[in-house]
Amino acid sequence: MKIVSAKDYNDMSRKAANIISAQVIMKPGCVLGLATGGTPVGTYKQLIDWYNKGDIDFSEVTTINLDEYRGLKRDHEQSYWYFMHDNFFNYVNVPEENIHVPDGANPDSDEACREYEEIIRKAGGIDLQLLGIGTDGHIGFNEPGEAFELRTHCVDLTESTIKSNTRFFGSEGEVPKQAYTMGIKSIMQARKVLMVVNGENKADIVKAALFGPVTPEVPASILQMHPDFTIVGDEAAFSKIKDLI
Repeated sequence: MKIVSAKDYNDMSRKAANIISAQVIMKPGCVLGLATGGTPVGTYKQLIDWYNKGDIDFSEVTTINLDEYRGLKRDHEQSYWYFMHDNFFNYVNVPEENIHVPDGANPDSDEACREYEEIIRKAGGIDLQLLGIGTDGHIGFNEPGEAFELRTHCVDLTESTIKSNTRFFGSEGEVPKQAYTMGIKSIMQARKVLMVVNGENKADIVKAALFGPVTPEVPASILQMHPDFTIVGDEAAFSKIKDLI
């Protein structure tokens, strides 16, 4: 486990983007596992900036996103397909046919999850997986529970996740109650894992995930066991582990 400290959100975003750009430069045809949410947006903006300057080329890259709300079509403005295009894909040259997000519009959860696992397999696995972390320790939509979910699966979202996502919808009632998400095994099989985290509200869960017991009650804690895991965080997020790093 490598812990990289950053001064603030912008510094965190730049340092994370450096790691991703190095992966793309080293292996132009790499497979990037990508994440949604507010935390990675700065990283995507930095990558877009470097792309516009001609410093990075995504023309051979394949992307595989972590998750998608069940029941939302791709053109829904709160779908993760829409989010990724709005924040990244519309501004870089990843070929559209190389972009993969779970099919939230497929009502057959078994089929949707099976097809996504096949996409990961055919791509040859993920070279670098980008993650955020929820205040309850979830990664992707792998929520706290009694066991680590292994493969891509349909998950019932917790009340805290639904409330957290209400700000993106008109009301809590409009937030989807389920999602398709890559499983813990799928994430752990990525050759590299990169987590970005910022803000004082994440300080407690960062400490629990990095230095607490490995338990499905804190899904991100499993990353302690990954052979190539890097976490980049700002001072606020790392405020409760300063004496441990």
